Formats: sequence, structure tokens, C-alpha cells
Amino acid sequence: MELNHKKVLVTGAGGFIGSHLVEELLKRSCHVKAFVHYNSLNRWGWLDYLPGVIPGAAGDRLEIFTGDIRDPNGVREAMNGCEVVFHLAALIGIPYSYHSPDVYVDTNVKGTLNILQAARLTGVKKILHTSTSEVYGTAQFVPITEEHPVNPQSPYAATKAGADFLALTFYRSFGTPVIVVRPFNTYGPRQSARAVIPTIITQLLTGDGKITLGSLTPTRDLNFVKDTANGFIKAAECEGALGEVVNLGSDFEISIGELAHKIAAILGKPIQIQSAEERVRPGKSEVERLWASNAKAKKLFGWSPRYNLDQGLKATIDWFLESNQLSNYKPGIYNV
Repeated sequence: MELNHKKVLVTGAGGFIGSHLVEELLKRSCHVKAFVHYNSLNRWGWLDYLPGVIPGAAGDRLEIFTGDIRDPNGVREAMNGCEVVFHLAALIGIPYSYHSPDVYVDTNVKGTLNILQAARLTGVKKILHTSTSEVYGTAQFVPITEEHPVNPQSPYAATKAGADFLALTFYRSFGTPVIVVRPFNTYGPRQSARAVIPTIITQLLTGDGKITLGSLTPTRDLNFVKDTANGFIKAAECEGALGEVVNLGSDFEISIGELAHKIAAILGKPIQIQSAEERVRPGKSEVERLWASNAKAKKLFGWSPRYNLDQGLKATIDWFLESNQLSNYKPGIYNV
């Protein structure tokens, strides 16, 4: 299925990955309905800041829909007339899921159920459901393939695993045209300070080289956001991916400590790292190792990363420096 000129819905469109995906879809001449969380100020997240994306600049190919993924009626209305749905809307902060697991169930599980139920009524041709590498837990073998056991270690990961299984059972039970895409740790411009790379960059740019992090030994497999968005699009265009779970990863791991030193080296800054207890996950909840196999994505739809880690980090740092984004961050405050 070619997406060019198709009417597509993107939930979570105002967020980090969602806003990049909207940009890429508009470049492909798609008609995009961007589902953003309703608020009284009528703000659309990162879409407010993107030249060429605001309605009018994108002609009639962009429509903003404000609503709440937890509302079945709003979800049905948003999906009407759309052929493809990219479902990204979710609560994603792991520390906050320890504090407020109820809202993660409502948003991540019930929100996904609303998408799946609406699909049966609206005749959507394809749904790309966004998972997360966190559902695997600490790697039991590497690189992690899609056959790796699902072993969530946080309330956030548990709700995402539940949503994944809901999506797959709708495919098996009702023929709902679902693909589950499982990106590993995505980073890049516009990412919130709850993630480690913006945390490191903003502390280094505003301080004297002394930064505060959580655990330094866990490893992560990092994807630049443009690669993730491209992977979503390729997966949605692939007919052979229906009913499948597909990893998007770099096939490379790096520890948090090594990552911090790499970023400092790119910036030419000294670095001294201290660990703060409030930033450390409970012992049995920490995912110690993530390293993805991307062989299935290569085989099914020819996806592999275009950006290596150095290129992606440089592009991310340039965004902070060139667009004066530091004013939107609070480096001295821990963001759960």
C-alpha cells in the first residue's frame, strides 16, 4: 500500500515522534488528520512550532483534531474517513508510572482498545500500533529478536504489553489489520527532558560539566527519530507485516555512562557525573540491557537506520544550539 495521497490519522501527533511522523507524511503528499490532546489553550504540542505544518501552510492536507484517546466517541469521530491509522498516543514516562499507574491503564490500554473498536466500525485499512522495547525487560539474549519473551518490569511497560496483546488478538479474532511496531530508544530534536539524552545535553550546555543522572551501567539501543518515523511509514506500506511484531533498532548498544561521555566529547565540554537516588529505578524494575535485532524489519520492508549514533547526536545537539530550545527546558529539575 502506497501512502501517497492517502488520508491518514496520527494519534499523539503533537508529541516528539508524532510531530516528526506528521512532517514525513506531509512530505509524501498524505492527507494527515493530526489527533492532539484537547486543552483549553488550543495548543497542538510541537506542531505549533513547525513551519509548513500549521494548517494553511500545508494547504488542505493537514487537519487538526483535538480530543482524548480515552474517549471512545472522539476516537471514532477522528477515525472516520481515514484509511490508515498511526497510533502513537500514550503516556510514556516510566518514573511517573510508579506514581500513577491508573492513568497509564486508561490511556495506554483503554486508548488502544478504543482505536481497535473504532477500526471495526469505520473500515480502516491498516493500523500501525506503537509498542516499546521496554516490554522485553532486561535482555535474556542479544540481539533481541521479536521472539524474545515479553517481561515488562514497570507499570508503563506492562500497559504497553497489554496494548500490544490487545492489538494482536483483534487481528486474530476479527481480522483487524494491525501491525505492531516496537521501536527501541528513540532520540532527537523535540524530545522531552524525561529522556536521558536531552537530560545530558541540557545539563552540559547550562552548567560547569557536573551533571546528575540515574544508573550509568544499563545499555540502550538508540534510534534517531527520523529513522523511527521512516520505519513507521515503511511498516504501514508493507502488506506482509499485518499481524506481525517488528523491532526498529540500530543493532548496537551503549551504556548510559558511555553515552554521557560521548555527548560531552561532541560538545567539547568537561564532564563529571553523579548519581541521584531519585533518578534510579527500583532494582527489579531497571532494564539493564537492550540491544535490538533489526533483521525482521530489513527482511519485511527493507528498513535499516540511516543515521549512526554520532550523526544523530550531532543533529540533536545542533537543534538545541541553533533553535535556542534551552529556554523550553529546566535542566536543574528532575522531570519524571
